[in-house]
Amino acid sequence: MENLGYLFAAYSIIFAAIFLYVMFLWRRQARLDNQLRRLEAQLREVQEDLAGKDPAVPGRRFKSPVAA
Repeated sequence: MENLGYLFAAYSIIFAAIFLYVMFLWRRQARLDNQLRRLEAQLREVQEDLAGKDPAVPGRRFKSPVAA
């Protein structure tokens, strides 16, 4: 029982390290979720823009997959 202080210190350090790692992952996941929402919104805008355009418009880089 003479080394109980060291055991407590070791477990405290490990617990703090795990807690900080979980917080890091949580914040990173939140940033990724925000970025994904922004990208999805941009994709919807582009799809809406493309859906409203005539496939024969000059300057388009690809052909419409829907056969006329």
